[in-house]
Amino acid sequence: MRVRDLLAPGAPRLRLLAAEEELDRQVGGVMTTDLHDPGRYLHGGELVLTGMLWRTGPADSERFVRTIAAGGAVALAAGEAEVGPVPEDLIEACRRHRMPLLAVPDDIAFGTVAEFIGRQVSADRAADLAALVDRHRLLVSAAGGGGLDAVLDLLGGDLDLDCWVLTPTGSVIAGPAERLSADDRDQLVRAHLGAQRGRRRPPHLARLRTGAYSLLPAPAVPDTGTPLADWLLAVAGDITEWTTKRQQLAENLAGLVAAERHRRDEGRRLRRRLADEALTLLQRDADPAEISRALYASSAMAARYESAEPGRRTAQGSWLVLSAEGTGLPEGAVRPILEEALNGTTDRALVAGAGDDAVVVLPVLDSPVPADALRELLAPLEAGLGPEGRITLGVSAPASEAGGLRGALEEARHARRIAAARVGRVCVAGPEELASHVLLLAAVPDEVRRAFRGRLLDKVIGYDLEHQADLVRTLEAFLRSDGSWTRCAAQLHVHVNTLRYRIGRIEELTGRDLSRLEDRVDFYLALELA
Repeated sequence: MRVRDLLAPGAPRLRLLAAEEELDRQVGGVMTTDLHDPGRYLHGGELVLTGMLWRTGPADSERFVRTIAAGGAVALAAGEAEVGPVPEDLIEACRRHRMPLLAVPDDIAFGTVAEFIGRQVSADRAADLAALVDRHRLLVSAAGGGGLDAVLDLLGGDLDLDCWVLTPTGSVIAGPAERLSADDRDQLVRAHLGAQRGRRRPPHLARLRTGAYSLLPAPAVPDTGTPLADWLLAVAGDITEWTTKRQQLAENLAGLVAAERHRRDEGRRLRRRLADEALTLLQRDADPAEISRALYASSAMAARYESAEPGRRTAQGSWLVLSAEGTGLPEGAVRPILEEALNGTTDRALVAGAGDDAVVVLPVLDSPVPADALRELLAPLEAGLGPEGRITLGVSAPASEAGGLRGALEEARHARRIAAARVGRVCVAGPEELASHVLLLAAVPDEVRRAFRGRLLDKVIGYDLEHQADLVRTLEAFLRSDGSWTRCAAQLHVHVNTLRYRIGRIEELTGRDLSRLEDRVDFYLALELA
């Protein structure tokens, strides 16, 4: 069909606003999007349907039209249901780029336009795979997250095409979870995040023991600035070997997934606002009853307390508080990263914060979430963190009432300082570590830590560098062996006399006596700081 067919009798009631001279362009498909940059999903010949949610000013109109024109779109249809009449700056941008612009009245659904184009483009809808996705776009919009499962089930059943939508930590959003093991999901998300960090152009190909998979990003809108918070579409097979139409199916499907993510995020706005309010109450040490009511008000928590007696509209139970910090990440990225990481384990987490910090209030439904479980959950994100990127997380002990949440928040922040003192890209510390010497080390200023470590170890390290004497490793082994000459010598595979010589050399260099408990403790702490 041609663009002008959309204005013919029997077509949806669209209005032409720009580029009348280009109405003979051939329409090969439809793409519905509110992404700021949909160019990566265009292959040429599409009519782009948009609700204009990407527009905040005239410059956005110019950028959007330029992007879709470069991607090969043949026309733009702008819906007036969300933001009102099509703005003049968008009309002017379409005139400059010779892009036919059609207005979709607020009583005409995008699904109606897409269905009309689909019927015109192909008499055999089953053979046109890209149109198959367009036909079910309305289903996804109406059915929420279940719509994605319906589309993926259809593709798997009718076309023998297995697809999965995954979070960056490997949780399944949609698709046949039983056909993809936890280990395979872990490898796929790590391969995807590594490719994204290397800025490689999608699709990314991952070859596992179970076969080849093509990985396509489904970025959030608005963009979080980091793939660590984006969904991804995993498709069984190497789509670069497919026909053009079948490749277009996979890429259009990734765009559909991104649109579903946007719809889901729109529903999170209230939840985020309530989370921020609850955090504000905690930080100013508000009345416990006020905090409890704020927790109850959140849609994430309300399901648990539906049976509360009339008049007792307060939340009761136990909560964990998590304190997180991101370094080397885009500003504000920690919050969406945690939202997506926890999305696969619970839908009741309140995630608040801004900048480099985030706080989570997590109801304890069965048993407390151990720090090790959170560390394992977040581990795949390591593949997407750059050389300077880190995520550190502290976990509190359960607070049995709202009045204890303020103390739990402080406890979580102390635990986070312990995690920050460790080596690694993703570090988690729990409440059981707050009685450890590590807590004291985490509270010491950096300059004091460096000075203390330097006074005890600099001469030993320098001697090792000059003589390859292995004194630092010997010192570590001696302390781990609780000062036992025999056990330490066996561990190092050296004679006891050799060990005595090395320890003597350490004592000469430092002026310390390793037979004294106080000096052993000092050396132990210096090595921990190193």
